[in-house]
Amino acid sequence: MSIAGERRLADAPPMPSPTGAARRSLLVACAAHALHDGYTDLIYLLLPLWQAEFGLGFAVLAALRGTYVGSMALLQIPVGHLAGHRFSARGLLALGTVLAALGYAVAGASGGLAGLVLGLALSGAGSSTQHPIASAVVSRAYGTAARGPLGTYNFAGDLGKAALPATTSLLLAWLSWRPTLWLLAGFGIACAALIALGLPRRAGMAPARCDAASPAAGPGGARGGFALLLGIGVLDSAVRMGLLTFLPFLLQAKGADMPMVGFALSLVFLGGAAGKFVCGLLGARFGVLWVVLATEGGTALLILGLLALPLGSALAVLPLLGMLLNGTSSVLYGTVPELTAAAKAERAFAVFYTGTIGSGAVAPVLYGWLGDGVGVPWATVATAGTALATLPLAALLVPRLAQDRRPHG
Repeated sequence: MSIAGERRLADAPPMPSPTGAARRSLLVACAAHALHDGYTDLIYLLLPLWQAEFGLGFAVLAALRGTYVGSMALLQIPVGHLAGHRFSARGLLALGTVLAALGYAVAGASGGLAGLVLGLALSGAGSSTQHPIASAVVSRAYGTAARGPLGTYNFAGDLGKAALPATTSLLLAWLSWRPTLWLLAGFGIACAALIALGLPRRAGMAPARCDAASPAAGPGGARGGFALLLGIGVLDSAVRMGLLTFLPFLLQAKGADMPMVGFALSLVFLGGAAGKFVCGLLGARFGVLWVVLATEGGTALLILGLLALPLGSALAVLPLLGMLLNGTSSVLYGTVPELTAAAKAERAFAVFYTGTIGSGAVAPVLYGWLGDGVGVPWATVATAGTALATLPLAALLVPRLAQDRRPHG
């Protein structure tokens, strides 16, 4: 590190210690993230039930999933504009959670396709409040020390993806899907009450003015940084969704049957949950560049290794692959506040999440076209190349991050 760089780090303000209000904000934000991400992935479990009851085709089932995700993605940016200006973060997040729960209640009361579409559209609209608002709440609660807590917040979403569908599976052993959805809607209402009562009154409120010493307001320090960060996030999401699209076919070509494919995907998802938690902490300690180099470079190497390894060895590396494949996202989410004026945190998170979610929706289609043209193995190689494309962007981003520093001893 240069002498100027060392002087800049020496002059930087110390990381603030988290207060009780900050910890409470993080806890409530994590609960909201777990619920809303659980609601999002719960649809996968419900699709076969809806197909059997209503006689729906696969295209219609895919459209149902798209209804939820589409309404969530399209409304995140408008929600980001509203939060902290016309409405309080606490009130808007609680209201969105109520709407997400009511959407599932409507779906449970539906007698056909129209009711399912309406219910999922309502629930997706309610979930659009969660990512931009809860992320901004954690960001403002922890200030310059937000990278690690945002990684924890990101990890909480994976816990919800695992816990809520699993709990629903147990409920479905005793109840039909309609009363099960009503119970889950009641759980969502309880979570909304937790948000309304548990978040500190001023949680997520923008400061009256942006701190001139903040990274986002520094003299050109973050210029173009957010665009670079978003570019890394878009490519990272494309790699993740593209590989998951091809992974079952790669494993089947190695001799895996369907139960083994399901087990393999579980290994990836468990590793991914651990990766989001661990990499969020590592990003706070070692900085963006080294973690992105490790996760994206390691992802590319393991993808190529996956193509060459026999089935047993491929299964053995899947947890590590999942950890690297998902870990980058925690570092990226945790860096958004450093490249954004504090008063615009909700908008920045809304744009970032919309970009990454949109990439995750479009990338499998593009890679699928490539797979049709050149075959699954070469299309999988393309996902590894996409992972490597993030590395020069990360190198360009680091000079724009005033808080990116060497690890402590």
